[in-house]
Formats: sequence, structure tokens, C-alpha cells
Amino acid sequence: MDADLIKLVNKLQDTFANLGGELDMPQLAVVGSQSAGKSSVLETIVGRDFLPRGSGIVTRRPLVLQLIHTPVPDHPVDYTEWGQFLHIDKRFSDFNDIRKEIEQETFRVAGQNKGISKLPIHLRICSPNVLDLTLVDLPGLTKIPVGDQPSDIEKQIRGLVLDYITKPNCVILAVSGANVDLANSEALKLARSVDPQGRRTIGVLTKLDLMDAGTNALDILTGRVYPLKLGFIGVVNRSQADINNEKPMTDALDSEAEFFRSHHAYRNIAHKNGTKYLAKTLNQVLMNHIRDKLPDMKARLNTLMGQAQQELNSFGDAALYGDKNQQSGLILRLMTQFARDFVASIEGTSVDISTKELSGGARIYYIFNDVFGQALTSIDATHNLDGQDIRTAIRNSTGPRPSLFVPEIAFDLLVKPQIKLLEAPSLRCVELVYEELVKICHNCTSAELQRFPRLHAQLVEVVSELLRERLGPTTDYTQSLIDIQTAYINTNHPAFIQGSAAAAHTITNPPKQNIPRHHSSSAQITSTESVNGASSPEEDDEEEAPVNGVTNGTGSLRSPLDRRSGAASAPPSAPTAVPPRHHHQHHLGNASRNVSGASTASGAPGAPGTAKETFLNYFFGQNGTGPLGPGNGGVAERSATTGRDVSGADPALETGLMAGKRGMDRSNAAFDMKSLGKHIEAASDSTNELTMREEMETNLIRSLIQSYFNIVRQSIQDLVPKAIMHLLVNNTSQQVQNRLVASLYKPELFGELLNEDETLVAERARVKALLDAYRDAFKTLSEVSLKST
Repeated sequence: MDADLIKLVNKLQDTFANLGGELDMPQLAVVGSQSAGKSSVLETIVGRDFLPRGSGIVTRRPLVLQLIHTPVPDHPVDYTEWGQFLHIDKRFSDFNDIRKEIEQETFRVAGQNKGISKLPIHLRICSPNVLDLTLVDLPGLTKIPVGDQPSDIEKQIRGLVLDYITKPNCVILAVSGANVDLANSEALKLARSVDPQGRRTIGVLTKLDLMDAGTNALDILTGRVYPLKLGFIGVVNRSQADINNEKPMTDALDSEAEFFRSHHAYRNIAHKNGTKYLAKTLNQVLMNHIRDKLPDMKARLNTLMGQAQQELNSFGDAALYGDKNQQSGLILRLMTQFARDFVASIEGTSVDISTKELSGGARIYYIFNDVFGQALTSIDATHNLDGQDIRTAIRNSTGPRPSLFVPEIAFDLLVKPQIKLLEAPSLRCVELVYEELVKICHNCTSAELQRFPRLHAQLVEVVSELLRERLGPTTDYTQSLIDIQTAYINTNHPAFIQGSAAAAHTITNPPKQNIPRHHSSSAQITSTESVNGASSPEEDDEEEAPVNGVTNGTGSLRSPLDRRSGAASAPPSAPTAVPPRHHHQHHLGNASRNVSGASTASGAPGAPGTAKETFLNYFFGQNGTGPLGPGNGGVAERSATTGRDVSGADPALETGLMAGKRGMDRSNAAFDMKSLGKHIEAASDSTNELTMREEMETNLIRSLIQSYFNIVRQSIQDLVPKAIMHLLVNNTSQQVQNRLVASLYKPELFGELLNEDETLVAERARVKALLDAYRDAFKTLSEVSLKST
């Protein structure tokens, strides 16, 4: 019955080694310094040479050695002693081959250098010459790296040894050399750290025959120096010369017994020393240890069975997936759960809400508010338009005719490309939301759904296809929002700064750095002050005319002051058309009063003028002194041939071809086609400096573009997220479950969709086998407990 206990432990040890069980089995761990004689002790117990030998670290992986006593067969066979490894299905009758296999398996896992590995080698030796034992040979303790050993070899080995001997079910076999002071024994020092009372430590003294003459280890063997509950046992191993000469084990055992019988200090305790007594003691200690640990092992097995059963339940029962009815119910339930998780993640009602980063619908809001909003805000309405571009557009929109007013066609021509700048961020917003929905789809997986990778892949594919279907209409509608804005430029929008207001603001704040140098006369300065809204002190209290401009029917921007409609007040959101007036100490002429709108054509103070009078007076000034009047330097032009300023010349000379022929003789051919071509090229040169009128027109158009662009940008920032939510997000959420059922709820697909992952199937089989092993071990231990009682 006692032999059955060790065989049971060996069987459980092999089973749990293959299945990865966590049961702490009772075993003997051999601990000692390098060259302390551990390998010789084990080989003497087995009675065979089978362990690798050499200098430095030889044992670099734990060797779990199971010794099984087999009776001598009645009918002789080829061999009665053999060894078998757990990693290879082969029996070795030649123990030299066992040594080679240990070396090769060590190299395979631990490498060719002197590194170590915690993965054990399992070896079973069956022989009629051994007792039932389970031993673990651990790497020898070392202090200083030698040769190509790792620099932290001491730490690695100590950690490996402690992993075994700290377990309460492990009996420590501390091997020390008798020719070394016991206080320096690394094995005993390490054993005391985990077993301070010495209750599960057996001391083994080797090399008793190598002690100095006149010295002995009697006090140690009798427990007077270092007391251990299991005591010390002395052995005498073969010397290196005996190993080299291949001295038989039987002769070595006989020599050992003779040494103890003939030694004057050990003859009285010879029966309690030697390798044979060590093997019997270890067998008895192991059986008693197993018997003592049976209740703890049963309790541990109960816990392990519960854990294994719970893990097996998480994998599901494979037998359930063979029934079509059960398959249909399972697939429908998984589809419904997937759709619910998808919608819940978008709405923010998911159970597993992350507290570390944004996810689901929160990321969509972040795209709308931060990414898309900042992208639109960062767009400058006129950053890609300089004064030359605007001047060219104004000129091209008037054709061969000179412009009397700023043409509205130029405004339309320039504002539409600027509105198109909103198209790229709007379409990118659609793409970002689409990509986020795809991520949400991939993340909607439960532990149960992970068991079916094909079903999960099909669910993701169906939802992704639905998203792709909705991406096209959403993109097209977003594109149409931009096209709608460019299709009709609504200059009558309440928030739009219209013609006269923008003109007044432009004239009030002219960019001084762009004014040409030839506009510097005192008359021009006086006219500029008038344009800026300066007035005489007596006009400060007069009421100003509203300036909420409208578009006339002639394709130009004009003031809204019309006799038929009366004075229209500017909307609250539009900036003030005419800036506040300031008191000046010097006298201002009629031009100042006319431009500011405080005087009428008849000179009567406070009488409102007509829209035509106000607009003409605004640009040209009464009596020709306005900013665009002939007396103002803002429209000064130079002769094409002489470059002389002709703004104040005789009007008769400014008519027809006379302006181009001044200073030329009719018979003179200098003004030929080549000269004309040069002037045409000069006229189309974009580097020409802007005149005051062109500067004012340019700034007027720029202000109008900025005002209208802000209106469109605000509208797009509001409409695009609404369109995406309606056409893409909400539409997908509403259709996802119906689409999944229509696409995948088909009986012919159940078998393929519920095909489990191969790794999961293998893991379920392993856990099931482990659970069966736990149950068998518990049953066997229960029977052994009943027999022992």
C-alpha cells in the first residue's frame, strides 16, 4: 500500500506535467554546491552511470527522476532495467544513451551556453535494484561565474532552487562535502532559509573518506553540531579515478560499507550510514510525507476541480453545437447581443465604459466639436487672395467698359472658390466618423463570441458593408451642402455686411501702407478725411442714414437708401456702417458733409437725399470733391506715352484717341502696334501698384467675402454633423440588427459560423482532461485514505 502511494504521486506528477496542473506533489529535491557530490549520490542510488559529467554547470535544467521498483521477471527478456523520458515515446536500455538524451534535451531548451532553464526534464527509471522514489536533481549552487557562464548565474540558480524548496510538500535533500566546514555549506544555508526548524530537511555528508587525517564528522552525523529532525546520513562516493576506471557500482557499494565498518569513529553508526541506508530512508520519508500530506492534497484537489470546471464552462460545451435548434438559438442570441453592444457603444450606455480614453459615441462628438470645428475655424476666408487677384477679378468682370461701381459679378466670382475651401474638411469629417464606426464594430465582441472567430468576422463584415452603403449617400449629401451654398449667393442675408456698410468701413479704415505715394497733396488729405467720416462740429448731432445695402439690378453693389423703400435699418449682427464721428478743429469742405450723408443736394440740413444722390455723393462727392471725383488724386491716371498726370486736363483732350495722341504728330509712326503691345503687356502685369480707388474696391470686396464666408461656415459647421448623424450613424444603428438577421440567420450557414477556433478547441480539451485527472486523483486519494485508516 505504501508503494502504491509513491506510484500514485508519480502518475499524478506525469499527468499534471503534461496538462499544466498546479497540484503541489510531495517530492524530494536534491540541493548542493557544485562538486558537492550530488550526481554521484543519485547514480549510486540508481546503481547506474546516467548523468552528464564535466566541469562547471552540468545540470542546467531540473531533472525529475522517478525510480520505480520492478520485480525480476520470471521469463528473462532482453533487458530488466530501462529508462523512459516523458518528452519522447521511447525506452532506453543503454544508460549511456540516457545521458546523451539528457544533454541534447538540455541544449534544446537551455541553449549551448551555460545558461539554465526552469523547464524540467522528466525521466522514469524502472529497475529491480531501486526503491520507489521521486527525486528532483537541481543545478548546483555557485558563487562566481566561470568561463561563459552568465554574470548573474548565482541569482538564477538560487531563484530556481527556491522555486522548488519553498513548497511545503517538498523534502529537502541538502548535500554537503565533509571535507568543507559545515558553516560554509550553501545547501544547509539555503535550506534553513525556507525550513528554519529543520523539519523537512535531510542532511547528506559526502566525501567522508577525503577528510584530513585525525578528523571525522561524527558530531555532525549524530546531530550534535547542526540538529535536523530527519538527521544526517554519511556516504562515500566513487572517486574520480574510480569513475575513469569504470569501477562497478556493486564494488563501490561494497567499498563504502567496508569503510564505515572499519572506521574507528563510524563503526558504531555504520548501520545508519551508506547509500543503501540513504535510499531506504528516503523511501520511508517520502511515503510518510505523502501520507501526511494526503488531507492537504485532497483539499487542494477540490479547489482545482472547481476552478477547472469554471474554466471549462467558459468555453462552452462542444456537444451543444451539433443540434440545429440549439445552433439557431445561439446564433440569434449572439447577433442580438452584437447589435446591442454596437448601439450601446455609440449612445454611451455600454456596460464596459472605459475611464482611460474616449470611445464610441464620445469619439464621434470629439470629431464634430474639436476636429471638424477647429478645421473650419482655422480657414481664413481670403488668405489665398491678394489685392492683385481681386483687382484682376474686378477688371475682368467689367469687360471693355469702365466700372462705375464695384461689380457684383466680381464678388460672386471670388466668393465661390472660397466657399469651396469648406469642402475638404467636411468630407474628411464624414470619413473620420465612418472610420470610428468601423472601429466600434470591431470592438463589439464578448467572451462567448470570441469562441467563434468566423461568426465574429461575418458579423463585422455585414456591419461594415452596411456602413459602406451609407458612406456614399452621406458623402454625396455633404458635397451637395457645399454645392448649394455656391449655387446661390444670397447677399440679402440678414447677417451679411452689404455694399454701403462695407464701403464705409473700408474707407474709414484704409490700409495706409498700400496707398501710392502720389496721393499726398493737401487736397487729397482733406478728401480722405472726408471719406473717413470726419465732419464739422455743427453736424455732430445730425441723424445718420441707415446703410443696410442691397443688390441693385445692374450687377453692382449699392446703398439700400431708396425713396420707395425708405430708410432701412442695419441688422444687429452687421457691423456699424458709418463709424462714430470725431470733432476736428480745422474747417471741412462740402465734400466731407456730402460723403458722411449729413447734407442733401439742396444744402438743407437734415433733409434726406435720394438713394442715387447718396450713392453718387458717397463715391464722387458733391461738386467733384469725393474720393472718386476728378479732383481727388485717387483716380489720377498717367498718360500712356509721357507718364504725366492728366487727371486735371482739359476734358476735350480726354475723349477718344486724343488722350493717347497727346504730344505726338499725326504723321509720326512712333505709336505703332509694337508700342501698343508693350503697353498691353504692362497693363496685364500683376506687379502694378494699386491706385486709391482700386485699393478701396479691393478692400470692399475682401470685407464682403469675409462676411459672407463666415455665414456659410457657420451654416456648414451646423449642417454637416446633423447630416452625418442622420444619414450614417442613426441609419446604421436602426438597421444593424435587421441586416445581421437577413444576412446570416440561415440554417445552411450555422455549421460554418459556429466553427470554433482550433486553439480554443485544444484548450477546452486540455482543461477537460485536467479536470478528469483531478477527479481521478481525488478518487484515488480518497481510496488510499480509507485503506490507511
